[in-house]
Order: sequence, then structure tokens, then C-alpha cells
Amino acid sequence: MGCGRARGVRRNTRDMFSKKFGMKGLPSMSTYLAPYKVGDYVDIVVNGAIHKGMPYRYYHGRTGKVWNITKSALGVMVNKKVRGRIISKRLHVRVEHVQSSRCIEEFKRRVAYNEKAKAEAKKTGKRTEVLKRLPKDPKPGYIVRVRKAIVDGKKTKEKVQPAVMCAVPYELLA
Repeated sequence: MGCGRARGVRRNTRDMFSKKFGMKGLPSMSTYLAPYKVGDYVDIVVNGAIHKGMPYRYYHGRTGKVWNITKSALGVMVNKKVRGRIISKRLHVRVEHVQSSRCIEEFKRRVAYNEKAKAEAKKTGKRTEVLKRLPKDPKPGYIVRVRKAIVDGKKTKEKVQPAVMCAVPYELLA
């Protein structure tokens, strides 16, 4: 084949841009009729069947914010890490390669719940519980039930003692 490493724009995209099983062909009309507004969050997912307006492979799977809307494309602002800094890149992507993102749903749901809890606390005059997200607590302790030992296919009367798991010390064999 060729000599050296491939340097094309679509290199290493054989699986990335391929379509799922049973999903081959052109996109449906709902793709073109989806409403987008400036400020919406969108996911860039490249559709391999449409070559026009296809973003570079780095942006596949990234989430960005709509900053411009044209006749057949969206201007999307995506953060990109370049060496030690994060740059805000602005690119135009056709609507076939864009889906509305669900990244902000949980945040909106949490804000609505917090506002409702604050209003309820103000009405009753009691303090609210902590509305901030807290890290998960460690799992609670539990007792390990030990079954009777099975020797040669028959149950014995004595129970098996649970083994204590610990790290094996490092031994230097010389």
C-alpha cells in the first residue's frame, strides 16, 4: 500500500463515521425540521452518508453551544484543549451532523427542585435541607453469611471460616 502514516483529513474514521446496523441511508426529514435556537446545546455526531458540511473528526461526539444559524447549518462553539490551554473554537456544521443535547436536562431539573424547595421553606418558615449535590456515602457494612462446607459432594456439619483478603507482601527472590 502507501508508505508511511496516512495524513488525510478523514484518516482513522472507518468505524467512527460508519453507520449502525440497520441505520444505513439518508437521514429522515425530522433531522432537517428540528428547531434550534441560539444558545442551545448540541452534540456533534457525524453522519457518514452526508459529505457536505462534515466537521473534522476531532469534533465528533463533542458538545457545543449554538452561536449562529444559517440556512442549512449551525454555528457551534466547542472547547478544544490545545497544549496547556482551552480554546473556544467556532465552526459551522450542517444540521445533518448535529443533534440537540441532553446535557443540561439534569441541571434544569435540579434548579427547578431547588427553587420549589426554597419557596416551600419560605412559606413554612423552616430551614431547607442542603440543596447542594453531595458525594455518595461509603457503602454500609454487612455480615457475610457462610454456608456449610461441601466435601466430595456432601455437606459437612462444620462451617467454613471466611477468609481474610489482604495484600501479599512483596518478596525479593534472589
